[in-house]
Amino acid sequence: MCHASIVARRTAGGKRWPGESARRAVGTPATLGTVSDDHLMLLDTAALYFRAFHALPETITAPDGTPIGAVRGLLDIVARLVTDFRPGRLIACWDDDWRPAWRVELVPSYKAHRLERRGTDGRDVETVPPALTAQVPVIREVLGALRIPVVGKPGYEADDVIGTLAATADGPVDVVTSDRDLFQVIDDARGVRVLSAVRGMRNLETVTDAVLREKYGISAAQYADFATLRGDPSDGLPGVPGIGEKTAAGLLAEFGDLDGLITAAADPAVPLGATVRGRIRDAGEYLERARRVVAVVRDLDLPAADGAVGLPADAAEDFTALAERWGLGGSATRALTALGSA
Repeated sequence: MCHASIVARRTAGGKRWPGESARRAVGTPATLGTVSDDHLMLLDTAALYFRAFHALPETITAPDGTPIGAVRGLLDIVARLVTDFRPGRLIACWDDDWRPAWRVELVPSYKAHRLERRGTDGRDVETVPPALTAQVPVIREVLGALRIPVVGKPGYEADDVIGTLAATADGPVDVVTSDRDLFQVIDDARGVRVLSAVRGMRNLETVTDAVLREKYGISAAQYADFATLRGDPSDGLPGVPGIGEKTAAGLLAEFGDLDGLITAAADPAVPLGATVRGRIRDAGEYLERARRVVAVVRDLDLPAADGAVGLPADAAEDFTALAERWGLGGSATRALTALGSA
């Protein structure tokens, strides 16, 4: 079924996103007239600037010749998100550690295919196009100038920052990402949803628990176990051999969660096909390790970050000067207009 035709149904007592119609089609931007101060938007920043980088030519440069396409693309993403969804607060979540040692210790193959080298400081260096590497400091500078707080935590990924901020928010939350692993933070009752950019920013999909049930046959609470069973080659997680999406979803529908499935596989009295039983039992150690890699952390001690959308006049002037220095053109104007009018 086309996700644009799926109607998001909120659970009793659940929080409603600002201005949301009770029968608004999932997958389309909310039509919002006003900003809600407690509506928080969390950006999976690296996922978005990687997407911006690959969407625009490297020939877009600053006056000094520095590639600037990813910076401009990210600004346009921010402008569109703020205009369409009208958050009251906006936070850029950051990968302080893209491949945390504690996750690698649990599953050594985790993101190993993206490893370029080990840095002199002992940290893993990710394979990133040089033209993008040059833009990352500029991205941080521009976000700072727009008064968008950048929040990270040493030893953790942006996913963990997002998981923590979403879990502790007092109001509705929109998580903007192209990473399906973050579907696990969705919580209809608390108003936490994902704006998925898997199909691009022009085709954002609003993902709620109802969408997950329609698409995969599982709930958000089951998604981490589902991903653990299925695996994710893009993250170097093999999953359980012979267990694909349909089988994983069916097993979770029958046994509830990974603990229930592991217990069932160990009990000959529980009806379970011999092949699946053997695969689950053989993968027992992997499952115990991988589930901890896949699960986002939700209790980090993070620095306070308000992220209130809007720029005072002096900040707008400083940003304009920065935009001229880097040649950010219309992208800067659109971001300034969106944030300044929020």
